[in-house]
Amino acid sequence: QEQPQQSILDWLYTCYDERTGGFGGNTDQDGHLLYTLSAIQILALADQLDKPRFMAIRESVVQFMVQLQQPDGSWAGDAWGEIDTRFSYCALSGLAQLQALDRVAPTMLDKAVEYILQCRNLDGGFGCVPGAESHAGQVFTCVGALAIAQALDRLRTDSTGDDDNSNIDSSATATAPSLLDKDEQLLGWWLAERQVDSGGLNGRPEKQADVCYSWWILSSLSILGKVSWINGDKLASYILKCQDEDDGGIADRPNDMADVFHTFFGIAGLSLLGHLHRAKSDAGDATTSAAAFRRIDPIYALPTDVCQRLKLPGQVIATTSESANDGDDRLQHYQQCDGW
Repeated sequence: QEQPQQSILDWLYTCYDERTGGFGGNTDQDGHLLYTLSAIQILALADQLDKPRFMAIRESVVQFMVQLQQPDGSWAGDAWGEIDTRFSYCALSGLAQLQALDRVAPTMLDKAVEYILQCRNLDGGFGCVPGAESHAGQVFTCVGALAIAQALDRLRTDSTGDDDNSNIDSSATATAPSLLDKDEQLLGWWLAERQVDSGGLNGRPEKQADVCYSWWILSSLSILGKVSWINGDKLASYILKCQDEDDGGIADRPNDMADVFHTFFGIAGLSLLGHLHRAKSDAGDATTSAAAFRRIDPIYALPTDVCQRLKLPGQVIATTSESANDGDDRLQHYQQCDGW
């Protein structure tokens, strides 16, 4: 195992861009936040973030991520200036894993949160920029970024951060949910409505199901304490139908070509559903111990033991429903925000 891991690490370092301080998607490519986060995640998995080889460039990587934040709180992906809420997540996640989240000044962290909230739409979802269409992938990046910033409670406020209810009739709120409470439920409903008849999840209304949304949507529902809002058994069945029974791997949908991308997200979805961590197969026979499979963290897309080793910050919505996370305790070490 050591030799393959070392060859991966050696290749990864060829993707480091000394000019920008970030990592590119391949050797000799420009540094970009997307690939910089991927590099950090690989190094975290390999327990290399505190080793001399990375420590020699750590400060440059941190500066690369910090300096791409814009005055309005958003993040550009690289020097060319494309803005996308994906990059907000990449920066906050990467900095948290490097124990450098404090390098974002408190005022700029507040602006980062404000910018993300401005990308929320009337349907409850989030887009890549303010006014853009809601998309499940963007919902994860926004919810994940808010979780890392420990600002999930801001989902209870409007886009300006004003949670003053003085304009709401107090006599009405005594017997019915407030307008803000209704807004809080909207994101959960938008995510739950992505489940289609096949049991799979789509990324937007009227689209086909795709295994990758097993991660984007389930991770968001896990953070929000609402996994029970979808039919987990039907989703697990859909993911398993997308396996290539001859060559292995998981595809985007049944009978399509399997690839690494969808294989990862399919396995991640099965972990979030608790499917991998049950000790019996569908046939009822005892199989590999559930402890043999590492659980995935819904905020950082890393094994939970890695997140706990790095003492990563986070916030989740507390739930009183035992079924919401299938009895899963992976989130208990994070700050708990009162349930909705």
